[in-house]
Formats: sequence, structure tokens, C-alpha cells
Amino acid sequence: MQSVSEIKSLRSQIKAWRQQGLSIAFVPTMGNLHQGHFSLVEKAKTLADKVVVSIFVNPMQFGANEDLDSYPRTLDADKQGLAEIGTALVFTPTVDVMYPNGLDAQSYVDVPDISMGYCGGARPGHFKGVATVVTKLFNMVLPDFACFGEKDFQQLQVIRAMVRDLSMPIEIIGVQTQREVSGLAMSSRNGYLSEQEKDTAKVLYQTLLNAGQSLEQGNKAFDAIEQEAKQALEQAGLKPDYFAIAEKDNLKPATLETKEFVILAAAFLGKVRLIDNLQVSL
Repeated sequence: MQSVSEIKSLRSQIKAWRQQGLSIAFVPTMGNLHQGHFSLVEKAKTLADKVVVSIFVNPMQFGANEDLDSYPRTLDADKQGLAEIGTALVFTPTVDVMYPNGLDAQSYVDVPDISMGYCGGARPGHFKGVATVVTKLFNMVLPDFACFGEKDFQQLQVIRAMVRDLSMPIEIIGVQTQREVSGLAMSSRNGYLSEQEKDTAKVLYQTLLNAGQSLEQGNKAFDAIEQEAKQALEQAGLKPDYFAIAEKDNLKPATLETKEFVILAAAFLGKVRLIDNLQVSL
């Protein structure tokens, strides 16, 4: 596995592969890799000749009081894991490489509408930071495919909208959420949880499953389902941020005509913000 941290070196290798007629799949990450990330790489390997993974903790997508400084960084272990599963190249730029003129002078990409509400409402500026860094990485890697986890469902739909709106020749692939045995969605932030908190956190997914079952049984009282779910989370010791039943493609509130749903949820357990979702088809 090659490891590069400069754009020039990355582009040189990408150009060489392109001259050989090789296809490229890309997995952007912020590091502290777990099985969820590795599942993205495994999927990418089935799509293209070469897989590129980036590791970059992007300051633009963190709010003023969020965990940028304490976000777990495990670069050596990440590289070892990526090498073991056959990653062709890992790109590890610094903040100066990605934003040479600083964040305040950086042009940015803003995806309207679908980035509003949910995590976009709770974390102002978050998706602007995500869309900007992903656009920059796409322009550096020039992939044929890019893989994103479905756990961050709003992020996945924001990226899909951005690629469509900006006519990027990249196929965005959503990869199923990887879960702990308890059902808790794998996340780098799970490392902040104690074992007891992890046991409590599994209630988030169970609550999603219960809401999904209500939809499948024909219950169209969306507001009531959402309120019941929030109460279940509170009773378990979580503090709900949002719990919403939406249309899968555009994330607008579900209607009586909706057939393809996504149930989106976020809740705090102590200082840790957990997110998860469930897709439901009728």
C-alpha cells in the first residue's frame, strides 16, 4: 500500500493508473477506522481496480463547541488495517495541504434544501464543510466510484445531490450500516461510551425498529409514532435530538402517499451524540 500526504504525489499515481486504463474507487474517512469503514473498502474493491482511502479530520465540518481537538486519531493502526485488506493507496493530507489559505479564505460548496434540518439543523455549517472537503477530494482523486456508509444517511443524500447538481462523473455507492452485536451502529464516537452506556445506546436502534414495524403494519400516524419513540428514548436515559419519519429520496416529511421511508434519529447519551436510521419500503 502506498501512503502519500501531498496532492502532487497523489495526482501522479492517479495519472499513472489512468494511463494503464485502471478504474478507481474512493473511500473518504476521518480515520479511527472500524469495521464499518473496512466494509466500505471491501465494497470499493468489488467496484474498481484500485481503491484509494483518505484520512483527514476535516475542521470545516466541526462546530465551535464540537470535538475537533479530541476526535480520536489512530493513524498507524488505520494504515495497518487498510494495508491488510488490500487498499492500494492511502492519502493523509494535513490541514495546510487541504486549506492552504485557511478556512476563512476557502471557497465552499453549499448543497441547499436536503442539507437543512436533522443533522444540518443541529450542526449549522456541518454539511457545507462536508460538501466542500468531499468536492476537493473528488477533484484530487478523480474516482469512478465513491463509497459512503448509510449510517450517515443525510450525508449520503447530500453527496448524491451535490454530485448530480455539479455534474460530477462519479457513481455514489451507499453501503449498509455495520452494527455491534447489540444493534448499535458502529461509529468512531462509540469509543467515548462506557460499557454501561453502550448497553443503553442500543435502545436507539430498537426504537427505530419499533417505529419501522408500525409503518409496515400500516400505521400512518407519523407524529404519534415519532412522539412515542422520543418518549422511549427519554425513558431509557437518552436525550432525543430528533426522530423523524421522512421520504427516503428527498428527506422531506413523509406523507400518506409515501412508499419509500427513512426514519432518521439522533440522540445524546451524556456528551456523545448518536445517529442512526432505518429504511422502510411499503
